[in-house]
Amino acid sequence: METATLKIEGMTCNGCVSAVKKALERTDGVSSADVALDTGNARVTYDATRTTPARLRAAVEDAGYDVAA
Repeated sequence: METATLKIEGMTCNGCVSAVKKALERTDGVSSADVALDTGNARVTYDATRTTPARLRAAVEDAGYDVAA
């Protein structure tokens, strides 16, 4: 298992946190996602043989949020 920390931009409420968390957890290979509104960080544990950081980023962007470079 690998761990990635993504800096999420555009979250303003707990509903945003929930949307990002669900988008990440629906990604094939993700075993857990913890999203914090106060820091804007998402910590994702995933199977590197089934997904990539680029796919994690795409899941967040598809949910309507940005990921800082």
